[in-house]
Amino acid sequence: MIRKNGPLEFDANAYTSSSITTNINFWTQDRQTARLIFKLTKDGVPLPLAAVTGKLVLVMSDGSRFIRDVTIVDRMNGHAEYVLSNQEVNHYGNVQAELNLYYTNNQSLSVHQFSFNISKSLIDQDIVPITEYYVDEFEALRDKINALYDESTQTLEDLREKFEDLEKIETKEGAQDKANQALAAAKKYTDENAETPDGAKDKAAAALEAAKKHVNPHIENQKIHVTESEKSNWNNGQLYRLTPNDGKVARLPNGTDIFSLPTGFYMGANLLNVPIVDGSFYYIEVLETAYLQGDVYYKRIIVTRSFDNLTWIGTFHAQGFRGWKRLITDGDAAVTWKTPSLSKGWKQYVSTDGFPHTLRYSKDASGVVEIIGSITGGVIGNDVEAFTLLDGYLPLQSMHFIGVASSVGTPRVPQYHRTYIGTDGRVCVQSCSNTVNPNEFITFGFRFKAK
Repeated sequence: MIRKNGPLEFDANAYTSSSITTNINFWTQDRQTARLIFKLTKDGVPLPLAAVTGKLVLVMSDGSRFIRDVTIVDRMNGHAEYVLSNQEVNHYGNVQAELNLYYTNNQSLSVHQFSFNISKSLIDQDIVPITEYYVDEFEALRDKINALYDESTQTLEDLREKFEDLEKIETKEGAQDKANQALAAAKKYTDENAETPDGAKDKAAAALEAAKKHVNPHIENQKIHVTESEKSNWNNGQLYRLTPNDGKVARLPNGTDIFSLPTGFYMGANLLNVPIVDGSFYYIEVLETAYLQGDVYYKRIIVTRSFDNLTWIGTFHAQGFRGWKRLITDGDAAVTWKTPSLSKGWKQYVSTDGFPHTLRYSKDASGVVEIIGSITGGVIGNDVEAFTLLDGYLPLQSMHFIGVASSVGTPRVPQYHRTYIGTDGRVCVQSCSNTVNPNEFITFGFRFKAK
């Protein structure tokens, strides 16, 4: 089947532009032929599309909106496509679009926003499109309408039952008649069974003697009564409360300085003197001592940021607050790899078996930067940068590394290169022992401490 293709290559990361303008242009007569082709990568490698549904949001220039499922063409290599419907190509003008991925584990990913154009064909010059809205999840809307219908039906049943109850309400005159009858019956019973004063006195005396048999042993039992000494011990017990009476930690007011808190457990957001002042919610544990040195009471504070479970410990010593120290956990072993932009003719090296040696770098929780991967084809020189590291990944001082280079042209003779890394983040391949093919293959495997 013939198609008019608009290819798009997106890398899913947090560093690309929020929206890009493409040169793709379709026409209103491109019916069932206008196709968008997506090639998706992440960190320079194909993005797998297993267990995922792709949604394409289209916002037309006339305000029409369409949300459609894209077709996954190659799940392993991150290929997908979408053919515009006849209704969609009728809406000429600039189209704002966004591709989103929804995974079965409830994660979602906004891949990219982009725009393209639909031009009006000559045959359609007198046609004005009608604003339309279409969402593939219409079944969910129908379920909501059915639920509202069921709720209305139940409300009608409840009202019918209430009206039936109203019919059973007794009139004021009927209630008065029943009250008069009950009063007459009670008076008759009292007249027939009333006791004489002497008889009542005898029964009262008997009841008093029976009560003494139970009360006197209770008074004489010393084990079940609290002494004054015991009351004193209770009253002198620790009265400082670590939490409210319900045991639930109360939220602190915004702007509270956690350095001023006494011993206890707290939580809150927009607090002062937390390790990272970002408005996040923190849990705080304060252990304040009675030991005073100079003007400082010794104190320990533990804070945990709620949304990511990062924990810091800080102490007040004789010199004051000693700073925050973050706890390192097994989660800190995971690192995020950055892919640099290559310059001066350098490109990503791909081996003869087709497997790329992706050039990338990362920094672990202890501040150690690692650079791995291979490049090819660029300019070698003392002050010619191949790529530049981002802030936060710069070395403490300028340094040199020796790495493996290609031996093409020098059979059986291992070759090497010398690479310079500056404190400004510039990475320069300064020289290579292979004088025949010096830039055929330059590989990195370096680690250093960031400043």
